[in-house]
Amino acid sequence: MAEKSSHKKLTIKLVLATFAMFGFGFALVPLYDVMCDALGINGKTSDVAAIQPTGMQTDLSRTIRVEFMAHVNPDMPWEFKPKVISMNVHPGEVVQTEYLAFNESGQRLVGQAVPSVSPGNGAAYFNKIECFCFTQQPLDGKQHAQMPLIFYIEPDLPDSIHTLTLSYTLYKLPPPTGS
Repeated sequence: MAEKSSHKKLTIKLVLATFAMFGFGFALVPLYDVMCDALGINGKTSDVAAIQPTGMQTDLSRTIRVEFMAHVNPDMPWEFKPKVISMNVHPGEVVQTEYLAFNESGQRLVGQAVPSVSPGNGAAYFNKIECFCFTQQPLDGKQHAQMPLIFYIEPDLPDSIHTLTLSYTLYKLPPPTGS
């Protein structure tokens, strides 16, 4: 009888542990977002084009260093890099640059770039007017592409921010269904 009671207690504990792990799995995403916000990492930018404001004044008294980075997901056989590694920008100034891509494979692949701005609290002030990250990027095998980026930094960027890093991670998208 005592053995049956201990099996029942163990079963209850294991079921409770299973539910706790399942609940923790759901809580990880919001916990990760809170941690990133608190630490100022993984700054999410808008995934829609900003409208270039009319009458916005360029703040010539400040210069912000913008650094550009590129990462390629391991399953994506592309070379992907910024045309320039960094540039100095005045808040309010509209700037154009580009990223360069080369499909090293022999087949057509479609990529999607996901942006991130660091420090995270600077992401809200970094506005993309045109960006290759807004759309999927198809590229035939052994083909090169220039991917445009037009952006501006809002003049009310906090004075404590002197450098913004724009980083893109390029992911391979699955082929369309039915092909």
